[in-house]
Amino acid sequence: MKKALVLITSVLLASGTFAQQVNKVTDPVEYINPLMGTDSHYDLSNGNTYPAIALPWGMNFWTPQTGVMGDGWAYTYDAHKIRGFKQTHQPSPWMNDYGQFAIMPVTKHAAVGQNKRASWFSHKAETAKPYYYSVYLADHDVTTEITPTERSAQFRFTYPKTDSSFIVIDALNKGSYVKIMPDQKKIVGYSTKYARGPLKNFKNYFVIYVDKPITYAHTFSDTTQADGLELKAEHASALIGFKTTQGEKVHLRVASSFISIEQAEISLEREQGKDSFDVTCQKAKAVWNKTLNHLQVEGGSVDQMRTFYSCFYRMVFFPNKLYEIDKDNKIVHYSASTGKVFPGYKFAGTGFWDTFRALYPFLNLVYPSINKEMQEGLINDYKEGGWLPEWSSPGYSAVMIGNNSASVVSEAYLKGLRGYDISTLWEALVHGANNAGPQATGRQGVEYYNKLGYVPYDVKINENAARTLEYAYDDFAIYKLGRALGKPESEIGIYKQRAMNYKNLFDPETKLMRGKNQDGTFEKPFSPFKWGDAFTEGNSWHYSWSVFQDMQGLIDLMGGRQKFIVKLDSVFSMPPVFDDSYYGETIHEIREMQIMNMGQYAHGNQPIQHMIYLYNYAGEPWKTQFHVRDAMEKLYKATPDGYCGDEDNGQTSAWYVFSAMGFYPVTPASDQYVLGTPLFKKITLNLENGKTVVINAANNSPANKYINTLNVNGKPYDLTWLSHSELKKGAVLNFNMAPQPNKTRGVKVSDVPYSLSTEK
Repeated sequence: MKKALVLITSVLLASGTFAQQVNKVTDPVEYINPLMGTDSHYDLSNGNTYPAIALPWGMNFWTPQTGVMGDGWAYTYDAHKIRGFKQTHQPSPWMNDYGQFAIMPVTKHAAVGQNKRASWFSHKAETAKPYYYSVYLADHDVTTEITPTERSAQFRFTYPKTDSSFIVIDALNKGSYVKIMPDQKKIVGYSTKYARGPLKNFKNYFVIYVDKPITYAHTFSDTTQADGLELKAEHASALIGFKTTQGEKVHLRVASSFISIEQAEISLEREQGKDSFDVTCQKAKAVWNKTLNHLQVEGGSVDQMRTFYSCFYRMVFFPNKLYEIDKDNKIVHYSASTGKVFPGYKFAGTGFWDTFRALYPFLNLVYPSINKEMQEGLINDYKEGGWLPEWSSPGYSAVMIGNNSASVVSEAYLKGLRGYDISTLWEALVHGANNAGPQATGRQGVEYYNKLGYVPYDVKINENAARTLEYAYDDFAIYKLGRALGKPESEIGIYKQRAMNYKNLFDPETKLMRGKNQDGTFEKPFSPFKWGDAFTEGNSWHYSWSVFQDMQGLIDLMGGRQKFIVKLDSVFSMPPVFDDSYYGETIHEIREMQIMNMGQYAHGNQPIQHMIYLYNYAGEPWKTQFHVRDAMEKLYKATPDGYCGDEDNGQTSAWYVFSAMGFYPVTPASDQYVLGTPLFKKITLNLENGKTVVINAANNSPANKYINTLNVNGKPYDLTWLSHSELKKGAVLNFNMAPQPNKTRGVKVSDVPYSLSTEK
């Protein structure tokens, strides 16, 4: 590691081994490993990520493609061949991609087909950074380099001496178009391929300039050479070629647009101008460091720093910008709902079922300005399509459950975002809460939920108990927003009432949540280890804690603090048994729980990720501290197998980053964060309002994982939660850490975090 990047000291750990300690980070982007989580497959996810070469929230990402074109597993670490370098907007392999096309340099033979053009590569000859990617393609003796802007990129190919150097531009299948203009050293085209739809009038237009005269040019329909230099086909590709000398560098400038080729040209000129590859690369690196420097971390091991910043990297991609800036410097976007172009913001590529939990709370704390743009994008989604999305990619996508747009919208306003049309968003929330829409928008089963207070098990609506629990929290979020907006009790009281609907599924016999039939009887037979069915990608042991809004109410149902604690403890002490009969196979989420050796705790999926923090509500915060540190150490590494399940658009990473700061947003649509235990000796949050939050834990270490005392702004602080509104004013948190738990701190009923049933 370069001495200019970090100041490193050797620290003797309790185990007697030495670990490098990073005391100051001056170049945080260099700690990121974009390959974290890429050693993944359909049946076992270690992240299900790909190396995204892009800017934060950029419209376009680039990635090397090892899988076949169209495969959601675009890049897997154990692959040996690269088929192309793909522009991608893929949120996850399960969602797959849209707006994609691929570029590939080849030599020797004019190979267009993805298998014939593929080349062996090695990670030993690969460099992956957020702002720069390089790899040696052995079969072609070509080194490919990529560096991004928000809507464009530059490529640099280093060729051998040959009269047969080529570049393939693959516009992919499902209907595409290419045109080669040798006199302008230019290729244009579009791709219409997408995985989730329907999308109206969808095209991803691209423009490519090469800095070398084109002496060979052909178009191809699939792998068959076509006549002429312009082609519209089911699968159109372009092939250009030229002679090269040994070590000759050929540059491409690439941009795309969902609006038009002309708009792609505008973005290319605006974002690159006459910048060289190296200047573009330097600018991209600077953007990354500016973004990352909102959190300055000190006093952790090199591995902890790498893990922290690699997780941080994943948190600032989705939802990504789908808006563009036209020739008059106006913000415009393609509408997936109408197929037309409208003014204003547009974002896509996220599922709120995942990200409402911690990713959006992180944006509200650290990057409220980008979330303000996202809220304006949601307004446009509603105006153009009639619903708020629950999963967008880039239009409405029928994936996952819940009405968690309610949390995303409500939390943003409750945590201080202003300057956008909240009245339209309020209208959208009320509409979504009381109707079922297309493509998983609104609420499926709403007629039962509003009448009975739950979605029944026996009415052929899958994952009914999970829906009920999430709708109840979403109703809480709507109630809180309505109150903040000054809505009358006659309008919002119903949502407060429905926020208690979780009680309708609590089974007093098992002390767990359980599916309930339309006649009021519980489902039979009942196994709390059965995944799916009444629940979503989990079982009753995972979903019974999904009462974000009223944990005290859940404690009361379970019989008080001690019984609640015993129930929490049981999650870790039980064996990892499971019933996968609902799916007919052992889905990857089940397998990931089974192999972690943490009992029924299934951190690789979202429903239970907040559960570790719940000991605070029952007066045993030291157990939260133990389990938080244990999960951080066991389940996260900046390696290709470094996640314990799907990363999921920043959510699983957000759990780690929040936890490393020492607190977590158990109830996003509230003002509180629940305390855990800080991981580093110091973290400084540089807030957008100019204030700072300094988190000091000077005597932190692997052994000193417990909070002995906490001072906030110089005063003793025994509460087990922090206020968002107070942190936004700036704060200094001084943690005194210890190797043994302090069982007198944070134990009083008055110390615990918020619950709706105790609201005054």
